[in-house]
Amino acid sequence: MDFQFSVGIHKDKDVIWVKFRKEETLIKKVKSLVGAKWSATTRCWYVPDKPAFRELFAITPKIDLYQQSDIDPINQPAYTDFVTQLKLKAYSKNTIQTYTSEFGAYLKTLKSVPVDKISPERLRSYFLYCLEKLKLTENTVHSRLNAIKFYYEQVRHKEKFFFDIPRPQRPEKLPKVLNDKEIKKLFDSTNNLKHRMILMLTYGMGLRVSEVIKLRIADIDSTRMQVFIEAAKGKKDRYVNLPYSILEDLRRYYKEYKPAKYLFEGQYGGQYTVRSVQAVFKTAMKNAKINKRIGVHGLRHSYATHLLEAGTDMTFIQSLLGHNDIKTTQIYAKVGRKEVQKVKSPLDRM
Repeated sequence: MDFQFSVGIHKDKDVIWVKFRKEETLIKKVKSLVGAKWSATTRCWYVPDKPAFRELFAITPKIDLYQQSDIDPINQPAYTDFVTQLKLKAYSKNTIQTYTSEFGAYLKTLKSVPVDKISPERLRSYFLYCLEKLKLTENTVHSRLNAIKFYYEQVRHKEKFFFDIPRPQRPEKLPKVLNDKEIKKLFDSTNNLKHRMILMLTYGMGLRVSEVIKLRIADIDSTRMQVFIEAAKGKKDRYVNLPYSILEDLRRYYKEYKPAKYLFEGQYGGQYTVRSVQAVFKTAMKNAKINKRIGVHGLRHSYATHLLEAGTDMTFIQSLLGHNDIKTTQIYAKVGRKEVQKVKSPLDRM
């Protein structure tokens, strides 16, 4: 690998050290980074430790915890216990980020009122306040409720504390999908081989973006035509089928780009970033002149919908997508409804 990255401190500031062999082309790459500097004392290049650089270099993001200075001292021990329990239970970084943010906002609202003295009745009033005064969305209230529920039940072990607190009904939104012709246009409009492979595998195996960028060369078994998806959402492993139609292009891609570890790597080595995949999809949509308001996750939705329309059993789709509950998969039955689409409106008979 051309570059090696490590997190450190330089002149009392958080930095990312960038090490590489002395080569003019590599030096130019580092110099092109905004904020890149040379340290004469350590004889090493470095950049500020910021989220954008962490994503660019595929470094694990910081868990940016809620500002404890915003929490009254009386509730800071509760916040510390909360964070500790999340880490002990090995929750994902995204979950820790969300929970700490939502629980921190709750403690900030309480001010000097001890969190452990709150009654269920007052908690009900708080969630009503979130909906009516703060105008939080149903999804945000669900996240906040989950975080607070975790505190009382998992940290303070008050098992039935939330028994009488209702959850706001979420709006039932259907997945946005592309049709077969749009999918083909999307691929045909992407000339860059790496970008086309990313889009084709995302759709062709129904992957989440986080799963695509974590694909390693060793995960692909072209003999069994299967791909191993490790520690996906919910820390679950699964296998998905590798499309036969992509095998030749995939081998050509490997010979041309020579990835070291991950199937898709950034210009500085390491795995490709989520932001880069999103940019690839956005550019492809623009080039294909598809005007639907849909994100790259729509390729996964399209995969599931097209499988269902082709007659694939729902339980197989559930397994391929890695869903815990069949109800999650059943949402595609409301999108892929070819039989219903054959029903003609009375207007068409006039």
